[in-house]
Amino acid sequence: MDLIKSMTGFGRAQKVFANKEITVEIRSVNHRYFEFSARVPRAYSYLEERLKSHLKTTISRGKIEASVMIAAVEGETTSVVRINHGLAKAYYDALKSLSEELQVRNDVTVSQMARFSDIFTVARAEEDEDEIWAMVQETADEAVERFVSMRSLEGEKMEQDLLNRLSNIENWVGEVEVQSPKTLENYRARLKAKMDEILGDNTVDEARILAEAAIFADKIAVDEETVRLRSHIKQFRDILKANEPVGRKLDFLVQEFNRETNTIGSKAQDVNIAKIVVDIKSEIEKIREQIQNIE
Repeated sequence: MDLIKSMTGFGRAQKVFANKEITVEIRSVNHRYFEFSARVPRAYSYLEERLKSHLKTTISRGKIEASVMIAAVEGETTSVVRINHGLAKAYYDALKSLSEELQVRNDVTVSQMARFSDIFTVARAEEDEDEIWAMVQETADEAVERFVSMRSLEGEKMEQDLLNRLSNIENWVGEVEVQSPKTLENYRARLKAKMDEILGDNTVDEARILAEAAIFADKIAVDEETVRLRSHIKQFRDILKANEPVGRKLDFLVQEFNRETNTIGSKAQDVNIAKIVVDIKSEIEKIREQIQNIE
């Protein structure tokens, strides 16, 4: 079973091929969607889109920054020198004509001709784009492996923290379920005492007390909310086990956590339950902050 993954990660790989040394670095921070940017040598700008498409097959969310460095290995060159033969001949003919006109010895050599720098043009050697991409892809795959490993390690810590917080909420929900019936009993006792005080020696109408208590019980009943909250907690745990990106699903569930907790808070007319609701909401907020960084 794969663990959840953090959206924060870093991976670096460097590989030496026959004529190139390739270095790829990948880093990310949390982001709602997949956002990609890359730094590649200008001459290899075609690599950016290929790298983006390739990484997207492994990474679903996060602000991804990739860096690609390409260097020639020692003894190899990525440039060629081209000679403008027409211009060189024009220079030579001009020097020859000058020699004849001035009647001086024509001692033009190749070394002397090399002083005319515009005869030569340094250009990048033609390279096979698919061959370069194959080298970059192989290096990137190694960097991604380390990147994902770091994300998984961070995700493991986050998962344990989330499970602990879910257990806390579950325990508090149990306390609400215990306290809620006590609230009704306390209300019934207060109601009877109030009626005894008002009516004095007259007989208290038990039926009326029961009717009033029933109306009150309906107003403060939180059974449905606690059952749904427990169900959401179970779903949350199940989603954590899923072998897929889960951040968006968890985000939706946390909204459901809040909805049920707010309803319990609005219904409960008990100071003890009110305190528990504050604790639950505090824990939900911490969970929400955590899942913002889950892929």
